[in-house]
Amino acid sequence: MKKVTKKFYLYSTLIILSTSLFSCVNDLNVTPIDPSINQQFNQSEVFAKIYAGFQLTGLQGPTGNPDVSASDEGNFGMYRAYWNMNELGTDEACWPYEANPGILGIQTNSPNSSNAFIQNFYEYAFIEITMCNSFLEQTAGKTDDATIKERAEIRFLRALHYYNLMDFFGNVPFATTVSTTLPKQILRADLFNWIRSELMAIQPNMYQDRTHDYFRLDVVADWLLLSRMYLNAKVYTGTAKYDSAAIYSKKVIDSNYKLATKYRYLFMGDNAGAVAGSAINDAPNELIFPVAANGKKIASFAGSCYLVASSAFSDMTDSVVSNFLPNSRWGCNRAKVSLTKKFFPSGTLPSGISLIDLRTAAGDERAMLYANNRPVQIKDRTDPKQGLAVFKFTNGRADGLNKKDSDLTMPDMSIPIMRMAEAYLTYAEAVTRGASPIGSYTALQAVNALRTRANASTLSSLALTDILDEWSREFYFEGRRRIDLIRYGYFGGANDYTWDWKGGTLTGSPFSGNYNIYPLPQTDLSANSNLKQNTGY
Repeated sequence: MKKVTKKFYLYSTLIILSTSLFSCVNDLNVTPIDPSINQQFNQSEVFAKIYAGFQLTGLQGPTGNPDVSASDEGNFGMYRAYWNMNELGTDEACWPYEANPGILGIQTNSPNSSNAFIQNFYEYAFIEITMCNSFLEQTAGKTDDATIKERAEIRFLRALHYYNLMDFFGNVPFATTVSTTLPKQILRADLFNWIRSELMAIQPNMYQDRTHDYFRLDVVADWLLLSRMYLNAKVYTGTAKYDSAAIYSKKVIDSNYKLATKYRYLFMGDNAGAVAGSAINDAPNELIFPVAANGKKIASFAGSCYLVASSAFSDMTDSVVSNFLPNSRWGCNRAKVSLTKKFFPSGTLPSGISLIDLRTAAGDERAMLYANNRPVQIKDRTDPKQGLAVFKFTNGRADGLNKKDSDLTMPDMSIPIMRMAEAYLTYAEAVTRGASPIGSYTALQAVNALRTRANASTLSSLALTDILDEWSREFYFEGRRRIDLIRYGYFGGANDYTWDWKGGTLTGSPFSGNYNIYPLPQTDLSANSNLKQNTGY
C-alpha cells in the first residue's frame, strides 16, 4: 500500500484520504487518493472517511499513520482537541498532566498561537473541509437520489466544521473549492451568514427525520445546528436572533426524535441501540448526530476512548462505575468544585451517604460523580487524586450483556456530537431572553422535561442563571461549556462569575476578553499573508 507521509496543510499539496467502512463500523480498507495524480475517485470511501473524521486520527487505526503530523497521534485528533478547547478552560474539567503540549495554556486561559492542541484542531478541521470540497467537486452534476442525499450531508458537515472554526477563531480562511491559491480571510459575521445560507439550501435534499440508516445525518441535525447558531448569534454577529433560535429548537422538539428514557443510556457501550445489538438502550431516539465507535474496528485514542478512559480511575471498582475499559483507565479528567456545586450548591457533600455514586444524594440522575477517597476541591491541578471523578462515559451496556467482540482497550460507545436535549435548553434560554413562545410551550416546561427525565425535582420558576446551570448539569464533559459561558458574559473579560482555577489561580482570576477567541496558529499566519491575527495575540 502506498504510504502517505506528507503533512496536511490547506495551502500545500492537498491529499484526500479515504477509508471504506460499512455504516461506519466495518474494518478499515485504506486507499490514499492524491488529486495531483490521476486516480479513480471512490465516492463511497471518501464519503465514509469524511464522516469518520470526528473519531479517527489517520489511516491505520489508533496509531501509525496520522492525518496530521504529531509527536503522539493518540494525544491529538480533532475531537480530543475540540473537547479540550471547550472544557479545560471552563468551570467543569481539570487535567493533571500539564506537560502535555498545549494543555497548560488552554487550562489556565492563556493560549498562544503556537499551542499544539489549537493548531491540531485547526489542521484537522481544514483537512475535513478540503475533503468535503473535493467530494462536492467530484460529484457535481450527478443527479441520482443517493448522491443528492450524500452531497447534502457533506455540505452539512462542511458547514459544521466552519461553524466550529467560526466559534473558536472568529475570522478564518475560507474556501469552497480545492485549490493551491491562498484563501482569503472571511469575517465572522459573513461566515455566519454563509453557514446559515448553506443550512437553508440543503434542507430539501436532507433525509427527513429518522428515515435514514443510523449514523447518517438528517434534516433535524440541520435544524439543531441552526438553533445553536441563532442562540449564539449575538456573540458571532453582534445581533441577537433569539426568535429564530426558539423556532428551530422547537422544530427539533416536535420532530420524530425524543429523549432517551434514561440519561445514562446516552453514554454507554451500546448507545447505538439495535445497531449495537441492544434491545434495551434507546439512546438512538435522542442522538441526532452520533459518531460511530467499535473497539475492534474503529480505533482511536482521541475519540470516544478519550471520553471513557480519561475519566476512569483504577480505584473505581464498584459495579455502578466499573464498566470502564479494563486496559484504559488513564486517571486524568475530573470535576472542578464549580461543577460539583451544580449538584451540591454548598460545595460539600452530605454526611452519611455513599461516596461511590452521588446520584441519589444529589436527587438527580445526571450527578454521575464518584467521591470515594477523593476530596471535592482540587488544590493542586497536577494531582489526579484530587477532585471528584466522573463516571458519565462508560463501555458498560444497558442490557448488561458482555459482548464477546468488545475490546479491552477501545470502547464501543458512540460519541454524542448532537442530541435532542440541546433543543430543550436552547428553547428555554431563547424564550427567557425574550423570544416569543411557540404555541403554549413555555421555557419552564422545556427545562422540566430534562429534569423529569433525570428524576430531579421540577422547577417552579426560571431565571437565566438557572438555565446556565442546567446547561452544565445536562451537558457537562460533553465538549460545549465554553460557548455557554461566553454567551452569558461569564468567560473572558470583566465579570463576577468565577470558578476554581479560572485564569490559572486556585480561587479564580479574571482574564482578558480577547481570549474568548482562540489565536490563529502561527504556522498558518506564516504560510498565508492574507491572514490577520486575532486581537490580543
